[in-house]
Amino acid sequence: MERVSERRAKQRKMYVGNVASFLFLLLVITSTIAQDCPQPCACPSEPLLCPIGTSLVLDGCGCCKVCAKQMGEPCSRLEPCDHHKDLYCDSGVLSETETGTCKAREGQMCDLGGVTYSSGESFKPSCKHQCVCMNGRIGCVPMCASNVPLPSPDCPYPRRIHIPGKCCEEWVCEQTPRDHHYQSVVAGSSQIHPLPSSNPISRQGSPYERPAESPQDNCIVQTTDWSECSAACGMGISSRITNDNQHCQLERQTRICMIRPCNSRQEKEIKRGKKCIRTPKGQRWMRFELSGCSSTRLYRPKFCGVCTDGRCCTPQTTITAEVEFRCPEGDVFKKKMMFIKSCSCHYDCPQDNDIFLAFNTRRMTGDYEREVL
Repeated sequence: MERVSERRAKQRKMYVGNVASFLFLLLVITSTIAQDCPQPCACPSEPLLCPIGTSLVLDGCGCCKVCAKQMGEPCSRLEPCDHHKDLYCDSGVLSETETGTCKAREGQMCDLGGVTYSSGESFKPSCKHQCVCMNGRIGCVPMCASNVPLPSPDCPYPRRIHIPGKCCEEWVCEQTPRDHHYQSVVAGSSQIHPLPSSNPISRQGSPYERPAESPQDNCIVQTTDWSECSAACGMGISSRITNDNQHCQLERQTRICMIRPCNSRQEKEIKRGKKCIRTPKGQRWMRFELSGCSSTRLYRPKFCGVCTDGRCCTPQTTITAEVEFRCPEGDVFKKKMMFIKSCSCHYDCPQDNDIFLAFNTRRMTGDYEREVL
């Protein structure tokens, strides 16, 4: 009995000692974090302007928005890594105050033009684009301004020229036309065509009236077709040029798009004797994911199918609607997104894995903006 009592006494001592050690460690960590995090929060009054392609994220203290650190850059609690690119701060120790280095989580590598990039790695394939590899997918943002000036009495024939020593082309004004260069630059591979039904002048029973001086009073609304989605699977980008705005200025509009999920195995759904499944119905409700943020509501979208005879299936009829996303930091934003109504299968396939050849001339008909129910 005495030995049992001694053993229990020793166990109680060890338990009390472990609890005391844990509480002391917790006190040290709490004190360290308190020293590292300003109390109260002291954030800049003006919002930060981050470099192109760099996310604005909440710091580790939950206080201020900061420009996220990129792969290979030093990081800390106050300077977190860009989690939208699947980067994390690797300090090598457990201390919350240690400065580490941003590293990418294990993910699929990307290949572009024969060059391989690690997941999370940022790169510039040209001086006009800043890109990042994100688990096998490449996302890019333009480094050059995409604004297109509208002809005016002071500048009747704007022309874009390349200036030696500069990467981005610049616009110059000419008084005489030169081979319809302006029209070809604006239209690109798509033809700009008037949309009388979208012209504010032709709208009957408009609930509002614009001032006589408004540029839209004399505006002939023009728009191109939406370009092909930049990704064969997963989230991509589609764009078009239009002057349907208050100032009648040509601008580039973008929308996100998803032709099909990357992990889908649609070949199994092709019926016996058939070579394609054109527009398989959505089998489940899902949330869209964009740069680490999730859609606030569930959707059951349609996707384009696949073929086994070399043809590819792409959207034919689409609608455009706004989707609301919520990020881990609590930020909420809205993005226009393409929703597929029908697809067509053909041999005119876009080149795989080339984000710079996404502006195909294949037209998607019946596109209009609405709320997706």
